[in-house]
Amino acid sequence: MDNKLILIILSLLLPPVAVLLKAGVGKHLVINIILCFILFIPAVIHSIWLCTR
Repeated sequence: MDNKLILIILSLLLPPVAVLLKAGVGKHLVINIILCFILFIPAVIHSIWLCTR
């Protein structure tokens, strides 16, 4: 998915969904799901970083 605005909005609301759309199923999705279970803010930061790079 190439629309960064939609990905950033999804990153703020549902970080794993944004990572799934950007990177697909892989190590980044697993990392983001683990971060989401630990704390929500690190998952958001990881998702925004992944979607904007």
